[in-house]
Amino acid sequence: MKKSVILFVMATASAIAISSCSKNKCHDCHYDKNGAEVELGEKCGDDLEQLESNGYTDTTGTYTVHCHEH
Repeated sequence: MKKSVILFVMATASAIAISSCSKNKCHDCHYDKNGAEVELGEKCGDDLEQLESNGYTDTTGTYTVHCHEH
């Protein structure tokens, strides 16, 4: 029983560490507008996830954002 609890705690701690590390990853992002690539700069964590999910919106519309590791 004690070994099971220890293994469970270790597995949970590992999962939290892995998910928090991936959340802090940063990528260079851009979108294409009228044939030109518009740089958005480096985005990390929640900002990165939001841009990739929702795109970038300006006064002329919403654009698909492309993010790449550097």
